[in-house]
Amino acid sequence: MQDVTNMFDAPLAGLNTAEWLDQLEQITQTHGAFQRLGTQHFSALIEDGTTLLVTFETIQGIRALDEDAQPLGWEMVKGADWSHLALVSNGDTWFRAPEVFAYFDSLIDDGFFDEYDRVVFYGAGPCGYAAAAFSVAAPGSTVVAIQPQATLDPEIAEWDDRFTEHRRRDFTSRYGYAPDMLDAAKEAFILYDPKVELDAMHAALFSRPNVTKLRMRHMGAIVQTHLMEMQLLYPILAQAGVGRLTRASFGRLMRKRRDYPPYLRNLLTRLDRDGRDGLSERLCRNVTQRMRAPKFARRLKELEEAKG
Repeated sequence: MQDVTNMFDAPLAGLNTAEWLDQLEQITQTHGAFQRLGTQHFSALIEDGTTLLVTFETIQGIRALDEDAQPLGWEMVKGADWSHLALVSNGDTWFRAPEVFAYFDSLIDDGFFDEYDRVVFYGAGPCGYAAAAFSVAAPGSTVVAIQPQATLDPEIAEWDDRFTEHRRRDFTSRYGYAPDMLDAAKEAFILYDPKVELDAMHAALFSRPNVTKLRMRHMGAIVQTHLMEMQLLYPILAQAGVGRLTRASFGRLMRKRRDYPPYLRNLLTRLDRDGRDGLSERLCRNVTQRMRAPKFARRLKELEEAKG
């Protein structure tokens, strides 16, 4: 394995898409390998440590979510001396492409995953689907998937009307039904807000003995963004990478949401909608005692005045 410290100094932010892709290719070819997989996908490998993080991301997500416009897994390479394999798509494709299938076939044939002590697959949404689906290529791996779809096959998930224009994609051939592809994983963690009905319905399809569902109430439809803003995503992946992610350890990490305004606002909205004024008052008093929160202060005043 090699020292990759200097690679993080290479500028990626502020480039147009073509320049960004060229620069990313140069970096990964220097420190690992880069491979274009048809017209909509590519892989970027950084070789460093004996733990491998495999992330599924989109070009648009990388450039929007990271201020340095770097793939998510580079943070783990930098901070934990891990290796990183990024599978990147242009837009949401669920990675349903023959070139991607062939790429994972070649990794299996070459014994690529056998070179690592631990392998963690990660993705969110359509990329969470891919993380689960392609984890079958590395038996014994750990999967962390945020709000994954199980499939878009209308024979199974016709109730999901969010992605109707993508139903023509083939979800019935190889690497197709994501829950079944988890059978070879050592363990998998599915993160979602159970109040987001369609996410919860997909999560139900992932019920397996080796799957732990981590419910994140009052986080809504952008769970990955919330985890990144709370600086919890990397600790979750770090625990997964050493085999220490459990329901209990996740619960301890999630205590940080008590100081996270979007969560607190969502919780207050839910309590108000349910007419639970007593709990709303207690929440508002607790929040205003700990932080500057004008909305909670106003709501607390309203609740106190309503009591007379």
